[in-house]
Amino acid sequence: MRTRVRNINIEYRERLSRIDRLALWVTEHVGSVGFFSIVFLWTVVWIAWNILVPAELKFDPFPAFVMWLFISNMIQLMLMPLIMVGQNLQGRHSEARAEADFEVNTRAEREIEAILMHLENQNELILKILRHLEK
Repeated sequence: MRTRVRNINIEYRERLSRIDRLALWVTEHVGSVGFFSIVFLWTVVWIAWNILVPAELKFDPFPAFVMWLFISNMIQLMLMPLIMVGQNLQGRHSEARAEADFEVNTRAEREIEAILMHLENQNELILKILRHLEK
């Protein structure tokens, strides 16, 4: 009797809550070049604007950039826990995949052993038949 191999990826995805999905999305996208580019561009534009434009248009004057620092810190404070949750979820998923791989490998090893035993039995039978034919 053969049991079907489970698709651990589908099982794992089905068990995720909405906040888990959000944490994974944030983890995957914040760690990308695209996100880095957006933050870098936003920083360059912000700082350039507050250095280069006339004084009456500046909203976060050089050299302090207090508002920029505050917003940057708030973004970090909001993203850090979500990224950590996402990394924990990715770690659990990785462990589940490793367990599923081990299960498949163990099953395959048992099947290979059964096939080898079957082949050895066939070899013995063939040798018996050959010996019988030689007599």
